Amino acid sequence: MISVEGLAKHFGPVRAVDGLSFTAEPGMVTGFLGPNGAGKTTTLRMLLGLVAPTAGRALINGRPYAELERPVAEVGAALEATGFHPGRSARDHLRITCAAAGLPEKRVPEVLEMTGLVDAADRRVVGFSLGMQQRLALATAILGEPRVLILDEPTNGLDPAGVHWLRSLLRHLAGIGCTILVSSHVLPEVEQTADHVVIVARGRMVRDAPLAELVGAGGELRVRTEQAGELAVALENAGGEVRREDDRLWVTGLEPEEVGAAALQVQAVLGELARERSGLEKIFLELTMAELSGPAAPDGAPRPPVPDEPVPDETATAGTDSGKGGPA
Repeated sequence: MISVEGLAKHFGPVRAVDGLSFTAEPGMVTGFLGPNGAGKTTTLRMLLGLVAPTAGRALINGRPYAELERPVAEVGAALEATGFHPGRSARDHLRITCAAAGLPEKRVPEVLEMTGLVDAADRRVVGFSLGMQQRLALATAILGEPRVLILDEPTNGLDPAGVHWLRSLLRHLAGIGCTILVSSHVLPEVEQTADHVVIVARGRMVRDAPLAELVGAGGELRVRTEQAGELAVALENAGGEVRREDDRLWVTGLEPEEVGAAALQVQAVLGELARERSGLEKIFLELTMAELSGPAAPDGAPRPPVPDEPVPDETATAGTDSGKGGPA
């Protein structure tokens, strides 16, 4: 489980993260969303002990990352798909990571298989595409069979087949009880993968909700029938608001069961009854633009542009290189 409690990080006058609180639960994929400069990467770095918070706490399984006894077996992370030694093969990179982390080397062929790198295992990383480096970063993150996974833009560089593979992998890991936190700008993919979403802007919480609740909120019901006129009257009598276009009706204020009951009342045959989902992209833009166009900070101080990467001299070390797929 991941817990963020009143988390804040200030770089001088810049509030990269500003009192952020949320949880990511086991057995779920939580999408961590926000525009550029929203503080997402800074938040992930604080979770992994790479940046010290100004205030608040970032906990993994109830403890700061630095206090985990065997961090590689509890949390895997891929913040960047770069930083591998160019002269090493994928297999050697994973072997060295196992040796450094005290993991059995038998995990190497297992994660190569899971990430689709078997055929490229003995090639030097210098020849890898960005998508293959992304797969290697993910292979490194899951070496220790962690129950918590933290990923920053994991679809970068993946082709459509790779995106489909990643979606299947994340759904599988969530299905066996893993906690998965994914930061991404690819909203259509998040909509297909995530169970829950946390949306931030200017370092502050904008929305924290189940995905189904978020994209279904306010959606119209779309109805198609040859008896559109008669059904429209019945739906309005039942308390709904109806907009008609030829044989289609758009209905708000009623549930599908109530539409069905009204159709039965006037003997209307329904060719279609579906909910017009609002769509994550539309909701995301509405929420973040409202925040970005809102007032200044509560104390009246202006908000300068927020960088999404920490200032180098503010970075704390945790004995890891995030560019190598996460903490070891």
